[in-house]
Amino acid sequence: MTSGQQRTEDGARPDGSDIRLGRVGKAVRILVALVGIALLINGSVRATDDAWPFGPMSQYAGAVADDASITYTRISAQTDAGTTVDVPLNIEGAGVARAEIEARTGEIVADPSLLQSVADGWARKHPDQPKYVKLELIRDTTTLVKGRVDGPPKSEVLATWQVHR
Repeated sequence: MTSGQQRTEDGARPDGSDIRLGRVGKAVRILVALVGIALLINGSVRATDDAWPFGPMSQYAGAVADDASITYTRISAQTDAGTTVDVPLNIEGAGVARAEIEARTGEIVADPSLLQSVADGWARKHPDQPKYVKLELIRDTTTLVKGRVDGPPKSEVLATWQVHR
């Protein structure tokens, strides 16, 4: 459009004709799309939530069969006040999301020292609260029979870590 052509208040041409996207505009849009696709593939291949929003979020819900087992991963902490608490697995709690713990369960089982960052995150975010002295990564399994819970959950300690100060 030359400087002599006019537009209406909404930016359209008075004659109603379309404005065409130029070569540079098309190239920029194609480049942005390709970068987005590459980031999504990278996040999907790594299969962690670290890459969000360009990767999977592992906490998406799905349907459960009537006769199935449902697992729930949590971290239990013994505090320096002598209490046992479930660690709040969110950014405000210990600084790490439950989905990240679930995605890295195998790594934590192989190297329980990875739980140190959970204790450190809690201490940094809550300096006035009791400190964690021991952490346990626990998997609770609830069994369904005909769509109903069959007894209390079974707990299995997957990893234990004595917190370093």
